[in-house]
Amino acid sequence: MDELNKNHLLTRDEAAKFLGVSPITLGLWKSTKRYNLPVVKMGRLAKYRYGDLLDFIERRTVNKEDAANDNSTRG
Repeated sequence: MDELNKNHLLTRDEAAKFLGVSPITLGLWKSTKRYNLPVVKMGRLAKYRYGDLLDFIERRTVNKEDAANDNSTRG
């Protein structure tokens, strides 16, 4: 997924592949509201903005401060 526009819409299959989960998992997250991952509804289809997926990954990343400190102290 090289250099996609952040507004580019991905199918559920494409979004699942990008996140490393199954399409069924994305559907469950939406129906159970487990995660705040925005979905664009187009008729029966669920589409995902590339930028929203990047934001989702960023929000789910842990120990960001620790990793930044480790890199700066290693010189």
